[in-house]
Amino acid sequence: MKAISRRQLIGQLAALGFGSQLLAAQAQGLKPDDRSALIVVDVQNCFVDGGTLPVGGGAEVVPVINRISLAFANIVLTQDWHTSHHASFASSHPGKRPFETIQLSYGTQVLWPDHCIQGTADADLRKDLKLPTAQVIVRKGFQQDIDSYSAFEEADHKTRTGLAGYLKDRGIDTVYVTGLATDFCVAWTALDARKLGFNVYVIEDATRAIDLNGSLAKAWEAMEKAGVRRIQSTDLAV
Repeated sequence: MKAISRRQLIGQLAALGFGSQLLAAQAQGLKPDDRSALIVVDVQNCFVDGGTLPVGGGAEVVPVINRISLAFANIVLTQDWHTSHHASFASSHPGKRPFETIQLSYGTQVLWPDHCIQGTADADLRKDLKLPTAQVIVRKGFQQDIDSYSAFEEADHKTRTGLAGYLKDRGIDTVYVTGLATDFCVAWTALDARKLGFNVYVIEDATRAIDLNGSLAKAWEAMEKAGVRRIQSTDLAV
């Protein structure tokens, strides 16, 4: 019996009506068009080695994002942009330590080390990002008393960033999400994008996670339940 590749097998299954849209997309190679946007979430100095809140392997997403960016005419970056003494910082709550939780007006808040403070080198986007078609930077987390993980709305689930309107005004209906961290800002961005009616892909190898008390598995479960499609950078036709 002649051996076939995984990609050939997926293609055959898709042709026979088996498998999900994701399997078919993997077989054919996804081709982002003018109605697609790449969202690059929080690829900043603070979230890589040497930063104030490093995500393991965070810098490894940069070359992946640079490579796949060639497939996109529309690119949006987000930037965590906190004030000093932000409500999400453990240092703002006497007796509390990083990664503990508290209740704020909008719900449970994870407390973080001070990070990504406005105007500091720590908050800068990584200089090795090469995204010539990037069009806009969405800054988030700058309201003193409200944290913001999502590119679309603050953690109160009420205050919008304006990104949804920006994308829809340009006819964009599909977003591909990358960046840091998978289980927080990437996941919240993906979930909000689905809620707002976008088709959503998360490019797994262009993300890295914190994985705090099982948060990564929970994030993937929530995203998949919401209809977010989990792909690899090699599934894109670049």
